[in-house]
Amino acid sequence: MRRHVHFLPILVTLLGLSLFGAMDGVMKAASIAVGPYGAMFWRGLVGSAIMAPLWWHQRRRAGTTGWPTRAVMKVHVLRGFVAVVMAVTFFYGLVRTPMAEAMALSFIAPLIALYLAALLLGETVSRRAVGGSVLALAGVGVIAAGKFGGNYTHDGVVGLVAILASAVLYAWNLVLQRRQAQMAAPEEIAFFQAAFGFLFLAPGAAFLAPWPSLAIWGVIAAAAVLAMASLMLLGWAYARAEAQVLVPLEYTAFIWAALVGWIAFAEPVTLRTLAGVTLIVAGCLFATRRQAVHIEPV
Repeated sequence: MRRHVHFLPILVTLLGLSLFGAMDGVMKAASIAVGPYGAMFWRGLVGSAIMAPLWWHQRRRAGTTGWPTRAVMKVHVLRGFVAVVMAVTFFYGLVRTPMAEAMALSFIAPLIALYLAALLLGETVSRRAVGGSVLALAGVGVIAAGKFGGNYTHDGVVGLVAILASAVLYAWNLVLQRRQAQMAAPEEIAFFQAAFGFLFLAPGAAFLAPWPSLAIWGVIAAAAVLAMASLMLLGWAYARAEAQVLVPLEYTAFIWAALVGWIAFAEPVTLRTLAGVTLIVAGCLFATRRQAVHIEPV
């Protein structure tokens, strides 16, 4: 029997991912100016300030007072920690790597999520998943060859390793995202994501988060608005559709990353990157393909 899903969550997810793509470009500029740690710290502060009144208004509108339950807070804390480490390592790598290339490498996350589901949820890893993993790893190898081969630079290799580490954490983030969306409203998700990101980075801020200039404050504020809007849109969508339907849409982020990198940073998209991303996406789709899904309009 075919599963039926609504079309609106898919559209909302695509919009959220496009905002994330724009945010990555803005955060790359902020990370160059004040470092990845500082960019994430100050974005967390601005995002918390933006979302606090919206979250409080949502709680009052729902007739709920006080803080979330202990179980919900545990998920907020865990995803906040995973997300902040994931983001710092990603933006650290992004400063040293073209945006399209960084996004292509991060596409191994859905495959890693399959193995995390097996580890955390006891699911069986199929032969299809193993075959897809081999194909996707070949794609990573194609891109990595440019770092370790003729185009070798120390910063390029460091950036590649940081982004691959971030992709592992992003896979865990995808598993947590679906669970969190089923427990909390979009405003609450965005507020605690920003707040815990700020709090987790606060201890090192005096050493690693220089005070931004007025112009960079504007860049950080723009990044915070884009990030909070994207988090709310994805939180809404993941509460209404299965992760296996929405996760493959992550691949559209390559389009936005390539476009932003080209416009804002004059980064060309190489044939090696296109070949690598083709193998990665093919491997992930092969590994995660399910029965046909019939899409209904809302």
